[in-house]
Order: sequence, then structure tokens, then C-alpha cells
Amino acid sequence: MEDFLNDYPREAELAVSDFRQFQPGDGVPGSASTTAYLSYDDKNLYVAFICHDDPRLVRAHLSRREDIDQDDGVGIYLDTFRDAHRAYFFFSNPLGVQADAIYTEGYGADFSFDTLWDNSARLTKDGYVAFFSIPFKSLRFSHDSEQTWGIALYRTILRKNESLYWPYITQRVQGITQQFAPVSGLDSISPGHNLQLIPYGLLASDHFLNQAQTPFVNFPSTFDDRFEHRAGLDAKFVVKDALTFDLTLNPDFSQVESDDPQVTINQRFAVFFPEKRPFFIENAGFFETPLDLFFSRQIADPQFGARMTGKIGKWTLGTFLIDDRQPGLNQPANSSFNTRAADGVFRVTREFGSQSYIGAFFSSRDFADTSNRVASLDATLKFSPSLVLYAQTAHSWTRQDANLFPTCLTENNLNAQGIGAQQGNASLVQLDYLTRHWASSTAFDDYSPDFCAELGFIPRTDVRRIRQVLDYFWRPDSGPIVDFGPLTKGLVNWSREGKIQDWEADLGFQIDWTKQTSLSVTRAEAFELFQNIPFRKHATAVNFSTAPQKWLSLRASISTGTGEDFFPGQPNPALPPLAPFLANIKRASLGFTVRPSSRLRFDQTYIYSRLGARDGSTPTGFTPGQSIFDNHLMRSKLNYQFTREFSLRFILDYNGTLANRDLIDLQPNLGSYDGGPIVPTKQFTTDILFTYLLHPGTAVYVGYNNGFNNLTLDRSFLPPQVFNSNPSLASTSRLFFVKLSYLFRY
Repeated sequence: MEDFLNDYPREAELAVSDFRQFQPGDGVPGSASTTAYLSYDDKNLYVAFICHDDPRLVRAHLSRREDIDQDDGVGIYLDTFRDAHRAYFFFSNPLGVQADAIYTEGYGADFSFDTLWDNSARLTKDGYVAFFSIPFKSLRFSHDSEQTWGIALYRTILRKNESLYWPYITQRVQGITQQFAPVSGLDSISPGHNLQLIPYGLLASDHFLNQAQTPFVNFPSTFDDRFEHRAGLDAKFVVKDALTFDLTLNPDFSQVESDDPQVTINQRFAVFFPEKRPFFIENAGFFETPLDLFFSRQIADPQFGARMTGKIGKWTLGTFLIDDRQPGLNQPANSSFNTRAADGVFRVTREFGSQSYIGAFFSSRDFADTSNRVASLDATLKFSPSLVLYAQTAHSWTRQDANLFPTCLTENNLNAQGIGAQQGNASLVQLDYLTRHWASSTAFDDYSPDFCAELGFIPRTDVRRIRQVLDYFWRPDSGPIVDFGPLTKGLVNWSREGKIQDWEADLGFQIDWTKQTSLSVTRAEAFELFQNIPFRKHATAVNFSTAPQKWLSLRASISTGTGEDFFPGQPNPALPPLAPFLANIKRASLGFTVRPSSRLRFDQTYIYSRLGARDGSTPTGFTPGQSIFDNHLMRSKLNYQFTREFSLRFILDYNGTLANRDLIDLQPNLGSYDGGPIVPTKQFTTDILFTYLLHPGTAVYVGYNNGFNNLTLDRSFLPPQVFNSNPSLASTSRLFFVKLSYLFRY
């Protein structure tokens, strides 16, 4: 590092300086010069970057690992098998904050991948310098005595929306890995067996309101105190330089992470929350298919697990075996179903031609005397640099008991005891065309009524769908505008019986400027059939984002239109609930990030959602314009980075809803509050976390979480009941924990 800072003469190395723009220009030389040097020894690959720029304008912050979305920086892609499908990505900002990922063509970069490597970086009077040392132990590659890898070097200058690559990589070709430069002459290197052991321990004190409910027994709602001590182990070892075996005992539940706020009220289908647990997110790309047949968050409470991933020649392999205690925990202790589920996933692909492959997938879930199996074949065919076809077909076999959870059996497949079996199919065909100006995606997918993938994320079946996205962008050669152009999208859904379920047509326009500034305006017209009731809808949306300064970024959106009240209330207990009806929808979000210093970051997010009665479709007895519900979500997040390793994070979350229970049913599990139809719900959470992260695998976490709700526990009922009737907030949960983990690497 000191050699580059002081401009000492270099030894024999590969030196490159012809960095060219990927965007906004195509092949245009970078606006600031960049030189990179590559070298290696028997243990490490070394890369040094000399980046010229005005240091006052360089965007660089001292932050948590991988929290560098608003920073300039440099990186290297390594396609170690030179298959043009998958590559390692290592990145550093100008202050040495690391990020690493696995980049997969068609799926993008997966930053959940973490490995051990070293780097340093420093601002200089002419820009900044960054130095990488990447151990071969942290990579997987063939055991050939002489290696030829695909390599690309990368630099980003955010204030100019500028991305640079060496070698020249163009947007006229779909995908980047096939454009990497071949680098040969890597002799007598090996990742070794790379045995890793990561034990962790957790001590936690938990005070919480217990509202446990099951189909078989009602537990009184009361406060419980629990002291938890938990230990686990993750182990990793490598066979034949390319196959990685992972074992886990009591996998880490990632208490240090929390889900970002999302609107969950009045949602017809399940809301997707991404995986946070380390064991599940590492190498998750090996199990991805065009259809979402594996979503690891369906595995709630595992104890033992094993995974194998890797590559042998043109074959890519992945297998996953794990248990899940959650289904058994939901059953009473004396139930014959008081056991755990056994889950397994298998994935294999065979590459051929230019970035094409065929693949197979199989998943299995067994719980008590129930089972679910899914088998699938898929293919990715690249016909030209710009044209790619994705295709997949899947079949499921399901045997379930409707008395157990979960179940996806349709009623006509159940016998008198609630037990039944069914088979179903799903398929997808998608054709993508991408050039520097055009972006088109045409897709057809089909889910039969009896298709079931318990380990996947398939929110809807009995539907056939055609989707079309077509965008065009003009890209000026100079000036503050990066690109602009129209956006179009359309879809049609219909049932297997041929009945139209939905259609949507969107037309919009987007402009992107430098300084990460973007503005889009969209108008959507739509139709939806829900419970055999037709609804004609529309929406107008505006989205804006910008980062005008290195210390400030802003984002805002607003949408107005019409949509259904999917779950109306029951104003009169003697009569059936109201039928779904059309209402007015207003949605808005506002967020900003302020970084007054390189170590301090403050993020503010606000999300507002409103459903209001609409003239012409308001149920009898109610007034047009009155609120059905108003939902406010707010998150304030403060992070201070003392050093690259040590940080303090503070989060405040608020979720408040004012709902008219006569018009919408939001609380089926709470007591029958008799204070009137307007039901307020408030939830406020504080979260404090101290983190010492020496490197991936070795960390100390100390956290405190306190939850407040406007709940009242009324013990005059038997069993006691909980109501949203408290005008003030009461503490309903408190959690204090200490978690330690340590990486042993051999």
C-alpha cells in the first residue's frame, strides 16, 4: 500500500489503465483516470487501484461492512471457472469499507455472500488508492495446475452516474461475464481444504406478552419472562477444490437484523420479506430457478442442517437438507403430530454453448403423515448477445391434513377426515431482449389449481398470465441528462377455466440525471375479479430520488387511485359481512439519508397508506369519503461508526393504524373491543445494537429491543382477553441479548 501512495517503481505486474464507461457513455473513456495493478503469490491475489479525482468530491464514508450504497469505490470480478455464468465480486470504498458478493447472470449480485479477505484504502491529494489481498482459500476454482480466469475491474463515480470497466464492457450485450478479459498464467495455486468452524453463543433475557393460540388449545394471554441460552455451530470444508460442504447445528437466527417496514394491511396475497439468517442466505443462488420454488423463510425453526454447493466441470450442484421444529411446536404436547418437518432441496445445472444451461430441481417436505414434493426442469438459452429465453416446468405431489398447518389442498380433494392428495403443474416461458436503448421482457406463466410448493413462494395458483414490459431510453452523449424514455407494461391473468381474473396496462415516462437523480410518472388502468365481483381500477404514481451531495440523498413517491377493500367488516353481527367494494387509495412514501460526517448516518423513512369510501360504491349506511383505514409506518435509523469494526445502531419503528372495523377486518385474533367502530392500533419499537465485526464470522453483538403497544389485558374474561383499547402505549416486550461468534479457519 505504501508503495502506491509514494509512487515507488513497481515490480513485474499486470498493469491496466484503459477503463471505459459502461454508463452513461458506452465505451467512452472515463472522466477520471484509473490505473490498476494485479499480481499474485502462492497464497493471495493482489490488486491495487490508483484513482484520480478531486478528493473533496469523492463520496466516501466510514460505515458498516457492505453499507456503501452511497459511496464511490473500486472492485474486481473473478470468474474463476471461466464459465460466463457466475463470478466473485470484491469491492472497497475509498476508506476501505468492504463489500463482497456472488454475481450470477440473470439474477444479479448476491451480497449475502461473505468471505475473508483483506484490503486498505486511503484518500490522497489526487484522489484515492485502494489495495486488495484476496486469499485463494476464499475462492473456489478447478484443480488444474494452470488456471485461466475471467477478470473485470470496476470503478464507480456516483455524482456522475458513471460506471467504468476494464476491459470494455457494453450494454449492447445482455450480461457482463462473457465480456470479461481472460487472464492466464496462474500456476500452482489451490484453495486447499479450507476448513472453517464458526461457533456462536447467545444469552438473552426476554419479557413478552404471550398470546399463543393454536387450533387445539387456548392459552391465557399473560406476560412471560424467559432467559434463553443458545449455542450453535456452522462448519465448512472444501473437497476437490470446488465442492463446499456446510453443516449447521442450531443455526444463527440473526437477531441483529430486522425487516424493513412494509404495508401489510388489506393485502390480497402474502407480502414477501427477504431472508436474513446467515446459513440460509449464503450460496442461496445455487438453488434459484425462474419460478420461486424455494424460499428458505418457509423453514422457521431448524436445529440441524447440511448443504453442499459447488461446480465440477460444466456441472453446478446444490443440495440442502434441514429439519424444522415449528410445525410440531404448533401442536399440543399429547398430539401424535408433535414432531418436526424434514426438508430437502436438490438443484443441478449443465452448461453448454454460450451462457446457456439446462437444470433440474427437486424439493421435499415431510411432516407427520403429510408430504409435499416438487420436481422441475428448466433451461436458459442465449440465442444472441441480446436475446435470452428462460423456460421451466414443474410438477407437485401433495398429501396433507387440513387439520394441520400449513395446507394448500382444495376442498374437493379432501375426504371426510380432512385428508387428501393432489397433483399440480406450473410452467414459465420468458423471452428477454436487452440493448443499450431497448429493454423488453415477454413472459407466460401457468399455475394449476392443485399446484403446491410448501418450500416456495407461490402466492397464487389457478392462473395463467401473460406479461409484457417494453422500455426505450435515449442516452445523450453529454450534458446532465443520463437517459430518458417511455415505460410500458401490460399483463393479463385468467383462470384455467378461461375466465379473466386481472388485466393491467401501464404507461409512464422516466428521466435520469447525474447525481443519482431520477423522476418517473406512471398511469395504470386495471381490472380485477375478486370473489366473482368485477372491479375496474386506476392509479397515477410519481417517483423521485436524488443524491445531490455526498452527505444527502432523498426519495419520495405518491400514488392515488382506486382499489378494493378486500376484507370488509361486519357492522351487524346478525348479518353476513359486507361484500368487498371499490374504494379510493392514497399511498405515499418519503425518505432521506443525512451523513453530516463520514462516520455518522441517519436514515428516515415514512410510509402512508389510506383506504377511503368512494362515491358510487360506498356500502349502504356509510358516507362517501370517510376513512376505512389510515396506516402510518415510520422508521428512524441512526448508525455511528467508531472504526471499521465497531459501530452503534439505533432504530425507532412506529406502526399506527386508525381503522373502522365496520368497514375492514384487521384484527381477527383480538378480542371484540366494544368501544365503538373506530379501532386504533399503535406499535412502537426501539432497537439498540452495538457491533464489533472483526471480519465475517468473528463478531460480538450486544442488543436491546423494547416493544410498546396500545393493548389492554383484561383478566375479567376467562381466559383473559387482549384489546386495542389503551389510549397510551404499554410495554409488551423487552429483549436484551449478547451474541458472540468466532471464525476458526484452517
